Amino acid sequence: VYLKKAGDFHGHICAGIALGTRISLAAMEALGLKPGVKNKNLIVYAEIDRCMTDAVQTVTGCSLGHRSLKHVDYGRFAATFVNLDTGRAVRATVKEHISNESTIEETLKKLARIPDTELITMQEVTVNIPETDLPGLPVRQAVCSACGERIMDGREVNKKDKVLCRACANGKYYSECIT
Repeated sequence: VYLKKAGDFHGHICAGIALGTRISLAAMEALGLKPGVKNKNLIVYAEIDRCMTDAVQTVTGCSLGHRSLKHVDYGRFAATFVNLDTGRAVRATVKEHISNESTIEETLKKLARIPDTELITMQEVTVNIPETDLPGLPVRQAVCSACGERIMDGREVNKKDKVLCRACANGKYYSECIT
């Protein structure tokens, strides 16, 4: 049922959706949380921005907009699940490289036969979450002295006694078009 929901959300079922669903369900079980509902006491750090993350979002109910899904750009097929009520956290990843079979159906059948214990590495970890990263209203706001844009949640940079946004302090990821 979760695989179908994740596939519907993502647009199709692929190995990334299947693996992300398995990782999420296993981690939720390890933390004693229910999948498929909004878990206000859960934060997930996804280490990749691919298919897996859509499955994580579908199974956990976490999202960027609710500040409960965080993207840590490591390019690894892994995610860390943190239960805010208990402080317990588990990092889940795939144990082995899963080669794609000739069809997605064959790959999914192969994955379905592998038990979680052989497919997923689950490791207890500790995550120190700053107050400015928790879900809820912003704890702190500032205004960039260079561009005038508002900066939320402690993301400002203090440089030479000036409050700057990261784009003005370190360079932008975009370029303005000249019209």
